[in-house]
Amino acid sequence: MKQFLNKTDEPTRRQFMLNAARAYLGVHLFPMLGPTIASAAAEGASKGSKAKHVIYLYMSGGMSHLDTFDPKENKDVMGPTKAVMGKGEIAVSNYMPKTAAVTDKMCILSSLNSTQGAHEQGAYVMHTSYNQRGTITHPSLGSWVLKLGGKLHPELPGYVAINTPASQSGGGFFGAKFSAAPIGKPESGLQDSVKPGEVSEESFERRLSLADKLNKQFHSRYQNTDVKSYEDLYKDAVRLMNSEDLKAFDLSEEDSETREMYGKGNFAQGCLLARRLVESKVRFVEVQLGGWDTHFDNFTAVEGRCQEFDQAYAALLTDLEKRGMLQDTLVVVATEFGRTPDIKVNDNNGRGHYPAAFSCVLAGGGVKGGQRYGSTDATGKKIVENRMSVQDFNATIGYALGLPHDLVLMSPSKRPFKLADKGSPVTSIFG
Repeated sequence: MKQFLNKTDEPTRRQFMLNAARAYLGVHLFPMLGPTIASAAAEGASKGSKAKHVIYLYMSGGMSHLDTFDPKENKDVMGPTKAVMGKGEIAVSNYMPKTAAVTDKMCILSSLNSTQGAHEQGAYVMHTSYNQRGTITHPSLGSWVLKLGGKLHPELPGYVAINTPASQSGGGFFGAKFSAAPIGKPESGLQDSVKPGEVSEESFERRLSLADKLNKQFHSRYQNTDVKSYEDLYKDAVRLMNSEDLKAFDLSEEDSETREMYGKGNFAQGCLLARRLVESKVRFVEVQLGGWDTHFDNFTAVEGRCQEFDQAYAALLTDLEKRGMLQDTLVVVATEFGRTPDIKVNDNNGRGHYPAAFSCVLAGGGVKGGQRYGSTDATGKKIVENRMSVQDFNATIGYALGLPHDLVLMSPSKRPFKLADKGSPVTSIFG
């Protein structure tokens, strides 16, 4: 066959190998065959995908599915929590009245399950699609989206994480270039992104020139992927400092009415900042809200957490829709696992960890609103319809963005990995 596949037949050769890989391996080997990952993603993109951005709201600690998105009628299971009917005949808990008013924009996924019942391991697999291993650090979901989809704005970060630990927002084996730009307090914006006022422009340029010379000496001696990643980060940071679009991180640009609509607190203002960032073409923004680990006094704790979540979440969906941004922005609500249907009376009405069944939510980005996918039994203990793994969930996020879930990328140790491991997207929830 070699004699028929000369250099002039390169496209034919590539297509032959590609088809063989699909037929025999069941995967796309784009990084080995195509000219760039970006063109590979374009070729494997799901048809009709609408999302360009992701706002990923992570409920750290294990949100109780029964007391939020999957309420039941069984009083022995529910305690004081009650169900309220939202739009589209979708029930949520009475702790989220504002969310009930926007359920017509939401798809509640009630049949999530995980194999990890501890916080660190559960959060890791939710963020990466892989279980923790001592020999490798996997890229976070935002890193995958940035790697496969690319940046939309040449100067602003493509991936921003608000109140998110570095262990959940890192680039893993993709390198530092694909890690999130971290933000603590949303009102403080992006730290160290403004040139100190006491430093003149001439002095600043001189310092940059000196640093650049030192960097080049170092890079010539130490050539590896990590060093190159940090060099790229350094260049991006300098460009950002001179960008007029840095004001996207400045919440003072928002009027008082909009800020009040979202509510007070880091999470609420983080949601507002997320909207500003995707409006300025940031690809992926994560905002975390902790405090969901309700082993003790579950109902009081969940009610308090829901008060902050409820107002900010409803405001975010409403604001995105009003601005014409909801169709191309996928808003995700995720958590590492649910809470037990059994109420631990001896532990002051607490609920334990429960990875066997829990809920997550998708809205916007082409997802049909006013629907519930999957279901649990009358106690919220067993999944009875459309079981969905964490990997399926992440594959569905990738599908919304047009990123092929079966595209294989190789780690530095030459091991194959995919955005969602063995997960498959649930496509029926899209319009």
